[in-house]
Amino acid sequence: MTTSTFLRFTRLDPRPWVLPLALLAAWWLLTSFGGVDTRLIVPPQAVWHAAVQALSDPLLWQGVGYSVGRDLAGFVLGALGGVSLGALLGASRLADRLIGPSFHALRQVSLFAWLPLLSTWLGYGEPAKLVFIALSTLYPVALGTFDGVRGISLAHAEVARVYAFTRSQWLFRLILPAAAPQVATGLTLGLVYAWVATIGSEFLLANWGNGLGNIVIKGRAAFNVELILVGMLAIGLVGSLLSAAAARLEAHALRWRPPQP
Repeated sequence: MTTSTFLRFTRLDPRPWVLPLALLAAWWLLTSFGGVDTRLIVPPQAVWHAAVQALSDPLLWQGVGYSVGRDLAGFVLGALGGVSLGALLGASRLADRLIGPSFHALRQVSLFAWLPLLSTWLGYGEPAKLVFIALSTLYPVALGTFDGVRGISLAHAEVARVYAFTRSQWLFRLILPAAAPQVATGLTLGLVYAWVATIGSEFLLANWGNGLGNIVIKGRAAFNVELILVGMLAIGLVGSLLSAAAARLEAHALRWRPPQP
C-alpha cells in the first residue's frame, strides 16, 4: 500500500458506518439470545452463508444480468422519449398548450396503477416490463429537459436570432448545451426510477422468468428468508452501483461547466 493510498484510507469518515453496524449488532444479539423467532428473523451468519452460496450459483449472476439489461433497455427508451418530449414542450409554446396539460395530468397517476392496463394489453412478458420501465423513466427526464429548455436566458436566445441560427443550430448549439445540466439531472433521476420500476415489474409482472426480483419471489415461495434477504441486498447493491455510475457519467459529461460558487 502506497503512502497516498494509506492516507486516503485513514481519512475515510467512519460516521456513515455507525448506524449499519449498530443495526447489525442489534440483529446479532436478538437472534443469538432467543429474543425473536429465528425462523422469521434469521441470524446474520445464516444470511452470510446463503450469500456465499448464492455467489457461487450462476442463477444469481444471470438474474443480475437480466435485471440490469432490462433496466438499461427500458431506461434508454424512456430517456429518448423524455428528452424529445421535454424539448418539444420547452421550446414550443403551442406544443406546451396542446400537450402539456395532458402530460401533467397523466403524471399524477401512480406508475404502478399502469400495471393492470399494461398486463391486459401486453401480457406478463418482456414487452410489458420494458414499457413500464420506459414510462417510469420518461417523466423525470421530460421534466428535467423541460425545465432546462425553459431556463435558457433571453440574452442567449437573442444572440441566436442575431446570428440567424438554423433549426439544427438552435437545437445543438443553444438548446441542448444550455439545458444539459437539467437534462443530466433528469437522466440521473430517471435511472433511479428505472431500477425501482425494474424490480417492481419483476415482482408484479412475475412470470417465473429471470431477474433479481424473481429470485426474491422464489425465496418467498420456499419460505427461505435467507434467500429473500440476499436478493434484497443484491438489489440494493446493484442499484447503488448504477446510481454511482450515473453520477460519475454526469460529472464527466458536464466537466466543461465552470465551477459553481
